[in-house]
Amino acid sequence: MKTAVPMPRQLEYQDWEMGLFLHFGIRTFYEGHRDWDGKPMSPQAFDPAEFDPDHWAATAKEAGMKYIVLTAKHHDGFANWPSKLTDFSVAASPWRDGKGDVVREFINACRRHGIRPGLYYSPADASQTEYPDDKAYDDYFINQIGELLTGYGEIDVLWFDGCGSAGHKYDWPRITAEIRRMQPNILIFNMGDPDFRWVGNEAGVAPVPIWNTVDRVQVAIDTDEDEKLGDDEPLWLPAECDCRMRLRNWFYSDQDEHTVKSVEELMGLYYYSVGRGCNLLLNIGPDRRGLLPDKDAVRLLEFGQEIRRRFGSPFATLPDFKEPDPNMWNYGAEEPFLVDHVVIQEDLTEGEHARKFEIEIFPGRDPVTLYQGENIGHKAICSFPLVAAKKLRVQVTEADGPVKLRALELHNVARA
Repeated sequence: MKTAVPMPRQLEYQDWEMGLFLHFGIRTFYEGHRDWDGKPMSPQAFDPAEFDPDHWAATAKEAGMKYIVLTAKHHDGFANWPSKLTDFSVAASPWRDGKGDVVREFINACRRHGIRPGLYYSPADASQTEYPDDKAYDDYFINQIGELLTGYGEIDVLWFDGCGSAGHKYDWPRITAEIRRMQPNILIFNMGDPDFRWVGNEAGVAPVPIWNTVDRVQVAIDTDEDEKLGDDEPLWLPAECDCRMRLRNWFYSDQDEHTVKSVEELMGLYYYSVGRGCNLLLNIGPDRRGLLPDKDAVRLLEFGQEIRRRFGSPFATLPDFKEPDPNMWNYGAEEPFLVDHVVIQEDLTEGEHARKFEIEIFPGRDPVTLYQGENIGHKAICSFPLVAAKKLRVQVTEADGPVKLRALELHNVARA
């Protein structure tokens, strides 16, 4: 498939690489409830006595995350802001004497800490009797999302969850036109007129290869249907890998702390997402205090520290390489060096053109291949057993246009 050309805003998104996903709302206070289970939930239960979004943002920033996506409204319909269009919101809760606004405090905290704020909004809404009426619900949809997009300043991400929308028809041209009018720079996830897409699973794992140019997207986990992106040329839609810090629950549970992922598992997910050119959106459910659970927060910081330990100090970078021929980069040293990771970034300004590449060393006269790959894209983290070499070569062996690298790094992670 011929490469599409990204918009600058999409390249900016890809540079963020990692974000924190926060599932927080009425479900936080109802242990064991599940999507669409029909169990009643009262706003009176919502009362996070130690609510502190600065704790969320500061922890995310220290872990190296550049954006946070908060559930403004999940499938249950509970609004984390005082929406004028529903009684099922924080305004009906005892928190802040009914005068609180989770969304506002969250966005203000993000700005204080230099984090990009994003809002998750479920198009499907179990609380709305108008949902079966397409036109009436589209009106509600536009008006309610308008509260979020006009009352809080610039929002970087609008994250649409397709779960629960199978079989329902939205007037996406009308909805997205209104969204773009209200927030021209916003990045829309996966539905309507998307700027980036879902990877297709909730495990945080991207397939190989994964290209940035596609002509269809998988909308939700509860349907096998793909959505075609129109009759025009394929689009540049980078993929995002969402996954949970804990094994099963998106919202907080007091029953599964033992399933918090280890640093090694999180690093594996980092390799399978960021290391394959995608963004990683890692979920933690803030607890009933309104804070990140202690164990989850500590693990998030340990994760960020390990990323920095491994990749914060390359011993060679792109200016240290020579380019004797197009699509070939050589690094040599007088004394043997130890290497176990090569990190490559393609310059994607004009799209992605590298289709296959390989990494070789020269232990003798002839080269020996250490690694073979397909897409480079935003970032390819290539790992292999530690080996000594005096010369290393990175070569694009198949391309559909001129390949320009943005970055190239050599690491000895075993020593770092």
